[in-house]
Amino acid sequence: MRLVAPGDLVIGADSHTCTYGALGCYSTGVGSTDLARAFVDGKCWFKVPDSLKFIYKGKLKKWVTGKDLILYTISKIGVDGALYKAMEFSGPVIRKLGMDERFAMSNMAIEAGARCGIIEADEITKKYTAGKGKFYKSDKNAHYDKVYEWDVSKLQAQVACPHLPSNVKPASRLRQVILDQVVIGSCTNGRISDLRIAAGILKGRKARRGLRLIVIPATQKIYLQAVDEGLVDIFIKAGGVFSTPTCGPCLGGHMGILAKGEKCLATTNRNFIGRMGHPESFVYLAGPAVAAASAIKGRITDPEAL
Repeated sequence: MRLVAPGDLVIGADSHTCTYGALGCYSTGVGSTDLARAFVDGKCWFKVPDSLKFIYKGKLKKWVTGKDLILYTISKIGVDGALYKAMEFSGPVIRKLGMDERFAMSNMAIEAGARCGIIEADEITKKYTAGKGKFYKSDKNAHYDKVYEWDVSKLQAQVACPHLPSNVKPASRLRQVILDQVVIGSCTNGRISDLRIAAGILKGRKARRGLRLIVIPATQKIYLQAVDEGLVDIFIKAGGVFSTPTCGPCLGGHMGILAKGEKCLATTNRNFIGRMGHPESFVYLAGPAVAAASAIKGRITDPEAL
């Protein structure tokens, strides 16, 4: 059952509630008090945000996904580049992205300070939501504070280095970074397509000896689907372990907490100091392809290198 549809207004007591903007709705995080008030009378106070438009053109390389697009975007505008604004993702590249990749992009809009990251609902959205909702489009004369337009045909797999999501470099330039842990999953990249990408690279291979490989499906339904498709078998044979769907190491909650000096590459969304454990540990952010390739080599690796 789909609970969110295009045209909805959605709030949640988590900053990554903005994920639902991928469905063509305004979705944002609020404080616990605001959410409690909404439970009581169905009302919430909003200030209408200004908008930024991002147009992506060209054709993505094989291993480049929506996660790479949003990391690249944040690297260009900074972690406060969209402060209290709406980020509108558009262009021919976005129209070809699957829903899982769109979710990953909208999920990380908050990492640029945005209130929401919205993508115009289309046929892909309609299929995902079974046609529910109202399919609004931007006005032809809509005002934007700024319009960014990029040809991403030459974009390589991206990695955000410690300690900001904006400190981004191509994975191919980080081969010297030795890893202690790789995390595949979370609310950003724990969907079935992410697991398929990672499993496709790991199939018949092993994670580097001594490296911890942790896999966290976004939901129990996705976990069961991964079981049915044989993906779980691939991860376990590669030396990985599974966690029940949870924030887990992403917020330093449990399972995979980093010790002093340890380095982790994760498909999560934040890499601030102490985010995943010790304040003197290091977190790198990337997509599922880079994560899987890096688990095999034991260092940050562009999947093209395999």
